Amino acid sequence: MFQYDFMQHAFAAGTVVAIMCGAIGVFVIARSLSFIAHSFSHIGFSGAAFAVCIGWNPLSGLLLFTSISALAIGGFGVKVFRRDVTISIILSLFLGLGLLFIALSTKQATAMYALLFGSVVGISMSSVWEMLLLSLFVLALLVVLYKPLKFDSFDPVGAQAARLPVRVLSVAFLILLGIASSEAIQIVGSLLVFTLMTAPAATARYLTNTVFRMIMASAFLAVIGVWGGLVLSYYTNAPVTFFIATLECIFYFMALGWHALRERRKARTVEAVTPVWQRA
Repeated sequence: MFQYDFMQHAFAAGTVVAIMCGAIGVFVIARSLSFIAHSFSHIGFSGAAFAVCIGWNPLSGLLLFTSISALAIGGFGVKVFRRDVTISIILSLFLGLGLLFIALSTKQATAMYALLFGSVVGISMSSVWEMLLLSLFVLALLVVLYKPLKFDSFDPVGAQAARLPVRVLSVAFLILLGIASSEAIQIVGSLLVFTLMTAPAATARYLTNTVFRMIMASAFLAVIGVWGGLVLSYYTNAPVTFFIATLECIFYFMALGWHALRERRKARTVEAVTPVWQRA
């Protein structure tokens, strides 16, 4: 299948985006921003539809809308956007705007529906380079902000006590999350963008206890899910996104089951070495 250019582009773009999503996803889970990542997918889709409507590159609209939204969320406060009602209203509004822009545009409607449901096999070489540069930008900033971001994500009380610039870190991370969401939309679509953002990281949480190993495991699982989805899609002609989402869910429930089994064994071991008079 690697004799086809579109499969080479799909594997290259999918690998780059999977590594980025796996890395940033660990902090998304730690900071409880899964719903906001989902919101960015709808906002980004609306931005892409707006860009197509006025003749821009869809990626430009994605980045514009998600970046503005990140700044707005940072200004209003993340806690406001974690409320179910607020999230529902925002998602409904932007998804409706996206559909409106599609209806107003008479061109590239197929490309817009691909952004809604994902179309990794339709990515050009120029798009691969765009994703590579954006991914390197996101990963480079994650490396620069790694220590304070890890501190703030896993020990927010301690970060505030240490007088870290928590508000600045939150806004910076939201902007990175917006950029990452814009890239992931082109792989799995806006409806399932949180698959790569949350599933691998949630799985890695049950496999290791250190943050660095969690990032490595999450990136690895994301890459395996994308590769497996591409291979299965090639041989079955079924949608790539379906297989990516299915594989990531399988990985998650396998890790969850393994973690539960390990905890039971630990409990039995503790019970076996505990004297009878202490068990009561």
